[in-house]
Amino acid sequence: ARSDLVAKYFRALGDPTRLGILGLLQAQGELSAGELTRRLGQAQPKVSNHLACLRWCGFVTTRREHRVVHYRLADQRVTAILELAQGLLDDNGDHVAACCRIPEA
Repeated sequence: ARSDLVAKYFRALGDPTRLGILGLLQAQGELSAGELTRRLGQAQPKVSNHLACLRWCGFVTTRREHRVVHYRLADQRVTAILELAQGLLDDNGDHVAACCRIPEA
């Protein structure tokens, strides 16, 4: 069903590392996989796995420069989703933090 697919789409956004990647790309425009790994302070295989997910699902796109792969947001609507979520959290962050029906990531 369409609602199952939308739920899966939002699960892609439901991981703190993937949101961190998207936030860095939103702020910086474009970063290499190595730079994303350094800034996130996480293992390269883990970051690469998250980047593959984000690329497959259409959140990010790549540009290769020799051996270096650069990532950027694939669509300005991704920025709009992130900004909308932040705006909603400004109003409801305490309730979301206290919700015991949604598991922590």
